Amino acid sequence: MNPRRRATAIAVVGTAVGATGLGVLAAPAGAGTDPDLPPVEAQALVESVLRADVPALSGTVGLDNGLDLAALPGLSALNSESARVFHDGEGHSRVALERERGELTAVLGEDALWTYESGAESATRVDIPRGEHHRSPGAGRDVADPTALARQFVAGARENSTVSVDGTATVADRPAYELVLNPRPDERTLLREVRVAVDEQTRMPLRLSVFTHDTTEPALEVGFDDLDLGAQPAHLFEFDPPEGVDVESVNPGEKGTRPDTEGSEHRPVETVGDGWDTVLLTRLPEGALRQGSDASGPTDAGSPAGAGTARDLLRQVGERVTGPYGSGHLITTGAVTALVTDDGRVAVGAVPEPVLAEALGAR
Repeated sequence: MNPRRRATAIAVVGTAVGATGLGVLAAPAGAGTDPDLPPVEAQALVESVLRADVPALSGTVGLDNGLDLAALPGLSALNSESARVFHDGEGHSRVALERERGELTAVLGEDALWTYESGAESATRVDIPRGEHHRSPGAGRDVADPTALARQFVAGARENSTVSVDGTATVADRPAYELVLNPRPDERTLLREVRVAVDEQTRMPLRLSVFTHDTTEPALEVGFDDLDLGAQPAHLFEFDPPEGVDVESVNPGEKGTRPDTEGSEHRPVETVGDGWDTVLLTRLPEGALRQGSDASGPTDAGSPAGAGTARDLLRQVGERVTGPYGSGHLITTGAVTALVTDDGRVAVGAVPEPVLAEALGAR
């Protein structure tokens, strides 16, 4: 397990809790005396979050979580502790995640979503119809953007939740309301509540925190550590691949799927269900279960300890299971369950195993 509890920025986890995502266990920047703000009704706050335009801004986002799912092969996990986020106020954005092996950059421009990892020799371009950038798939960029994550969650889970306002907070030196969403009793989820810190002035989400049962600290959280509102240079929302880098063009796919673009490991991602019961389905890259768990390349069954295949790693961290989907390994945490089948299918959600099995059986 990673003692630093780095962020496992998995698009699947975001989708699993209502098309949204993860974060930080540290105290938020600017924590202190809660600000005194005018009262606001919960539903009115929800509507203002969904209507609010994201202004031009730049900010540093803190990332951390306790799920430790980064070891799962082929889930395009991003081990990051911080990110830089930029918006131009017109629907374009840029997210740069710092990782051990280089920076992962995602740029949403006018007609394309680019992802590029500095340590790799490839980039991915997802074409977007002109003028439709605001509807583009989230991919890895949204996992590090608390504004995008929280708005996706509120939009996806509000019909299946009870909502309330529980006081105020200070995030990145800005006063905010604490919007709380709790799953309705018939929702099959491992989560107890999700809190969204909503900026009092702009109504944009500043932080999203995910809580499980019997815990007092968030299992997942993503939030701004610092935030500056104001115009951003136009070149930040354009991307030109470095010379010599291979560019992969991706078809966003049919309705119901979305690209989870991260370099050459692009795989379609599909969601089953809605609200808190949402399950994300994808498939491992070809040969992923034969790849060495130390990411050094393929190994054989006689490899020394520490350099086994990804299938060997699954045997160590998961429980062997069988069902209508066939057989595979089940990995559980307090907030997320993942099922990896022997033929490379993956189901992930903030739900118990039977819900994952149903989702796999539905496809």
